[in-house]
Amino acid sequence: MFLDYLALVMLIIGLSLVIYTFIYIHDIPYQIAKKRDHEQKEAIHLACWLSLFTLHAIWPIVFIWAVMKPKPLAVRIEEDERGLINQRLLALEAQMADIKTSLPVPKKETA
Repeated sequence: MFLDYLALVMLIIGLSLVIYTFIYIHDIPYQIAKKRDHEQKEAIHLACWLSLFTLHAIWPIVFIWAVMKPKPLAVRIEEDERGLINQRLLALEAQMADIKTSLPVPKKETA
Protein backbone atom coordinates (compact mmCIF):
# COMPACT_ATOMS: atom_id res chain seq x y z
CA MET A 1 0.00 0.00 0.00
CA PHE A 2 2.82 2.41 0.87
CA LEU A 3 4.56 1.74 -2.44
CA ASP A 4 1.36 2.63 -4.33
CA TYR A 5 1.20 6.04 -2.67
CA LEU A 6 4.92 6.55 -3.17
CA ALA A 7 4.56 5.75 -6.86
CA LEU A 8 1.64 8.16 -7.12
CA VAL A 9 3.62 10.97 -5.46
CA MET A 10 6.63 10.28 -7.71
CA LEU A 11 4.34 10.31 -10.77
CA ILE A 12 2.79 13.64 -9.78
CA ILE A 13 6.20 15.19 -9.05
CA GLY A 14 7.60 13.85 -12.33
CA LEU A 15 4.68 15.18 -14.39
CA SER A 16 4.91 18.54 -12.63
CA LEU A 17 8.62 18.78 -13.46
CA VAL A 18 8.00 17.85 -17.09
CA ILE A 19 5.24 20.47 -17.45
CA TYR A 20 7.37 23.13 -15.70
CA THR A 21 10.35 22.34 -17.94
CA PHE A 22 8.12 22.45 -21.02
CA ILE A 23 6.86 25.92 -20.07
CA TYR A 24 10.34 27.12 -19.05
CA ILE A 25 11.77 26.14 -22.45
CA HIS A 26 9.03 28.09 -24.19
CA ASP A 27 9.91 31.23 -22.24
CA ILE A 28 13.59 31.24 -23.29
CA PRO A 29 13.08 33.47 -26.39
CA TYR A 30 11.23 36.05 -24.28
CA GLN A 31 14.04 36.08 -21.72
CA ILE A 32 16.57 36.60 -24.52
CA ALA A 33 14.49 39.42 -26.01
CA LYS A 34 14.11 41.08 -22.61
CA LYS A 35 17.85 40.81 -21.95
CA ARG A 36 18.69 42.32 -25.34
CA ASP A 37 16.00 45.02 -24.92
CA HIS A 38 14.28 43.93 -28.12
CA GLU A 39 11.70 46.36 -29.44
CA GLN A 40 9.12 43.62 -29.97
CA LYS A 41 9.60 41.67 -26.75
CA GLU A 42 5.89 41.62 -25.90
CA ALA A 43 5.03 40.17 -29.30
CA ILE A 44 7.76 37.58 -28.79
CA HIS A 45 6.28 36.71 -25.39
CA LEU A 46 2.86 36.20 -26.98
CA ALA A 47 4.40 34.08 -29.73
CA CYS A 48 6.09 31.95 -27.06
CA TRP A 49 2.71 31.16 -25.51
CA LEU A 50 1.23 30.45 -28.95
CA SER A 51 4.12 28.10 -29.54
CA LEU A 52 3.25 26.31 -26.32
CA PHE A 53 -0.23 25.60 -27.66
CA THR A 54 1.09 24.50 -31.07
CA LEU A 55 3.47 21.96 -29.47
CA HIS A 56 6.76 23.66 -30.41
CA ALA A 57 5.78 24.15 -34.05
CA ILE A 58 6.74 27.83 -34.24
CA TRP A 59 9.25 27.90 -31.39
CA PRO A 60 12.38 27.90 -33.63
CA ILE A 61 11.02 30.88 -35.56
CA VAL A 62 10.30 32.74 -32.32
CA PHE A 63 13.79 31.92 -31.05
CA ILE A 64 15.39 33.34 -34.21
CA TRP A 65 13.13 36.40 -33.95
CA ALA A 66 14.26 36.98 -30.36
CA VAL A 67 17.96 36.64 -31.21
CA MET A 68 17.70 38.86 -34.27
CA LYS A 69 17.65 42.54 -33.35
CA PRO A 70 16.59 44.91 -36.13
CA LYS A 71 19.20 47.47 -37.05
CA PRO A 72 17.96 51.08 -37.04
CA LEU A 73 18.06 52.89 -40.34
CA ALA A 74 20.32 55.91 -40.39
CA VAL A 75 18.77 58.54 -42.64
CA ARG A 76 20.64 61.76 -43.19
CA ILE A 77 19.87 64.58 -45.59
CA GLU A 78 22.91 66.33 -46.98
CA GLU A 79 23.08 70.13 -47.09
CA ASP A 80 22.97 70.33 -50.90
CA GLU A 81 19.92 68.04 -50.87
CA ARG A 82 18.25 70.38 -48.38
CA GLY A 83 18.76 73.25 -50.82
CA LEU A 84 17.13 71.25 -53.59
CA ILE A 85 14.26 70.26 -51.33
CA ASN A 86 13.72 73.91 -50.28
CA GLN A 87 13.77 75.07 -53.92
CA ARG A 88 11.24 72.40 -54.88
CA LEU A 89 9.06 73.35 -51.91
CA LEU A 90 9.09 77.02 -52.90
CA ALA A 91 8.17 76.09 -56.47
CA LEU A 92 5.26 73.96 -55.25
CA GLU A 93 4.05 76.77 -52.98
CA ALA A 94 4.14 79.18 -55.94
CA GLN A 95 2.13 76.70 -58.03
CA MET A 96 -0.42 76.38 -55.22
CA ALA A 97 -0.74 80.16 -55.00
CA ASP A 98 -1.32 80.36 -58.81
CA ILE A 99 -3.99 77.64 -58.59
CA LYS A 100 -5.74 79.43 -55.72
CA THR A 101 -5.84 82.72 -57.63
CA SER A 102 -7.19 81.06 -60.78
CA LEU A 103 -10.09 79.37 -58.99
CA PRO A 104 -13.44 81.12 -59.22
CA VAL A 105 -14.75 82.62 -56.02
CA PRO A 106 -17.97 80.87 -54.93
CA LYS A 107 -21.01 83.09 -54.63
CA LYS A 108 -22.83 83.19 -51.36
CA GLU A 109 -26.54 82.54 -51.59
CA THR A 110 -28.72 84.53 -49.30
CA ALA A 111 -31.85 82.92 -47.92
